[in-house]
Amino acid sequence: MTFQTLPVLTGDKDRSLQEAVGRISVSRGPGGPAADAIVTTTRRLPAVTAAYAPFPEQTDPRLRAALAARGIEQLYTHQAEAFAHVLAGRNVVTITPTASGKTLCYNAPVLDAILKNPSSRALYLFPTKALAQDQLAELHALVELVAHDGSSPIGVFTYDGDTPSGILPHHPRWAKLFENLKFVVIDELHAYRGVFGSHLSNILRRLQRVCRHYGSDPIFICSSATIANPRDLAEGLTGRPFELVEKSGAPRGEKFFLFVNPPVVNAQLGIRRSYLAEARRVAIEFLKHNLQLIVFAQSRLATEILTTYLKDAYQGPPGSADVIRGYRGGYLPNRRREIERGLREGQVRAVVSTNALELG
Repeated sequence: MTFQTLPVLTGDKDRSLQEAVGRISVSRGPGGPAADAIVTTTRRLPAVTAAYAPFPEQTDPRLRAALAARGIEQLYTHQAEAFAHVLAGRNVVTITPTASGKTLCYNAPVLDAILKNPSSRALYLFPTKALAQDQLAELHALVELVAHDGSSPIGVFTYDGDTPSGILPHHPRWAKLFENLKFVVIDELHAYRGVFGSHLSNILRRLQRVCRHYGSDPIFICSSATIANPRDLAEGLTGRPFELVEKSGAPRGEKFFLFVNPPVVNAQLGIRRSYLAEARRVAIEFLKHNLQLIVFAQSRLATEILTTYLKDAYQGPPGSADVIRGYRGGYLPNRRREIERGLREGQVRAVVSTNALELG
């Protein structure tokens, strides 16, 4: 069971986390506090300051102005490095940590190319619908700033399992896309392993054959969590050479990692307390301290059980909005979008999810 607290913890939030961790550290049995400390290991990573680099000289001034409107006057070093590789026509894979701004590593060169040539197209691939919707909202917000001066709007659309259509089998209907396809963005590259990765590799080779048929040769821009062989994975999936960007220039807040082991309830049989019951107790401690929370469960069944446990234990006033939500594959698109929006806006205090929830 994995926990993630939101947002970055500073000030009162940091103190709340420390208090919650202190209460988690000791389990409580039926007769009062038990002797078993269930936080077996704690790791603290100190804060890191940012390292910046200027925009590449060829960057379209409209893109610079749009980013400046969002407070981005210069790029982190890894963003500038990835941008420069793409401008030079090289495929690139970026493996900097979570929340380091990898999104701009592909959005910046894509929007720059479209501003310079409105016929340019880009295809984004995400492993989950939640992540696709989150990135759609991010891209829409940036596009609105780019086109605020009345210039031609940039269209952004999603295609997923909820869309009753097909692309590669009906490529003549998508001829305009393939003729002008300049970029293929693959986010969360580390997810494409095993049979899933083999399947994607075949699809990407088919995609490239279709692109050659229409006279295009897209650049691949990939991002990944930190893995041992990101360049090898990218090259294996696409059959193309890649440049690697691995040194992050992003700032990082202080982080805490806690390893929690449920206490022993029957020493003779070596039985520990149910991990779902312990996850419930830990989550409630975070909620009591007003910390927004995501709990990742291993199965749909565990997700539903834990969601029920938390709702029973942490209900708001009668008639108030549901602040504890479950999230898994099989939910209708409108329901998923509602939960994702509630997380971003802070109305949802806790989500129990399978790995279907990936918001970057």
